[in-house]
Amino acid sequence: MYPAPFALERFFARHEFSAKYLLSSSDCEGFSQADLVAGADLESRRMWDHLRLGYTESAGLPALRDEIARTYGDVQPGQVFVAAPEECIFLAMNSLLEPGDHVVCTFPGYQSLYQLAFALGCDVSFWKPVEADGWRFDPKDLAAVLRPHTKLIVWNFPHNPTGALPTQEEFEAILAVAEASGATVFSDEMYRLLEPSPELRLPAAVDRIPRAISFAGMSKSFGMAGLRIGWIATKDREVLDRVAALKDYTTICSSAPSEVLALMALRSSERILEGHRGRLARNLTTAERFFAEQERAFSWVPPQAGTVCFPRLLVEDGAEAFCERVLRGTGVLLLPSTVYGYGDSHIRLGLGRDDFEEGTSRLAEYLAGGR
Repeated sequence: MYPAPFALERFFARHEFSAKYLLSSSDCEGFSQADLVAGADLESRRMWDHLRLGYTESAGLPALRDEIARTYGDVQPGQVFVAAPEECIFLAMNSLLEPGDHVVCTFPGYQSLYQLAFALGCDVSFWKPVEADGWRFDPKDLAAVLRPHTKLIVWNFPHNPTGALPTQEEFEAILAVAEASGATVFSDEMYRLLEPSPELRLPAAVDRIPRAISFAGMSKSFGMAGLRIGWIATKDREVLDRVAALKDYTTICSSAPSEVLALMALRSSERILEGHRGRLARNLTTAERFFAEQERAFSWVPPQAGTVCFPRLLVEDGAEAFCERVLRGTGVLLLPSTVYGYGDSHIRLGLGRDDFEEGTSRLAEYLAGGR
């Protein structure tokens, strides 16, 4: 099994560490390790100070799994499995799917959520949002692409790249459609906890559907992508056992320092998340001003939650050529919709970084020059 190249990751491999302004990133500003350790509780600080760099438990540090389980309503530590974020997707898809299975996935989206199914010989249908309706994912459209024997439904809310988030009522309808289908649900919840208000936060799928897998981690909402710590939570014992057996052929276990740092972060989660939500709110205000001034160049739908939005480009040369010109002329990195296989008319804009205001200022100056 060899998947098609991951277009988004190949794009970032070329540009992410050379561009001056990252206006396309989907993670929050990277959190300082020094600040994290300084604010740690006594128990995790002792664990850090006395850490030995041997193998760790394959399923994850027990204290970390305890803390992860507390982020859900009705999940036990033994129903949590820790691995690198991308590894979680790889392990789950390879544990769940066989050639010929039918899979439904939100689209556009993070490529591995559907590309691995293609590589495994599955038949994949896309559940697409309606841009004219605020990038809304209609529950009726989900029902329309399901088949009698659909094996897996994959969704991602808050959604990357559009920033869409169903209402509570819409999500109840989505859950009902999914549960009635009998399919397993893989719910990508990497951007959960960054909602502007708690009332908008959707319940984790694992708390609502017996055959659900909730996927989350430290990379996006916590701004700790460098830890390479993610997890899946599910009440399906067979899935957990298959994932555990397959991990013996990938990383075997997670990084011991990363697990302790993740534990510290989860125990300080409200302080950390409050900081990221504050930055997102400030950057959203900046974005609103920018797009109001650039209405001839862009049409946008403000994100409802998460870290990204997906404005439509109104200039004639297309998103890919536009992003290349902007990068050469300003050092501002934007992400064209071509990396999603979703036409050439949109760009992804990330709202989670400290340099957002400066980056948008450089972009506005460039556009004012008629370039």
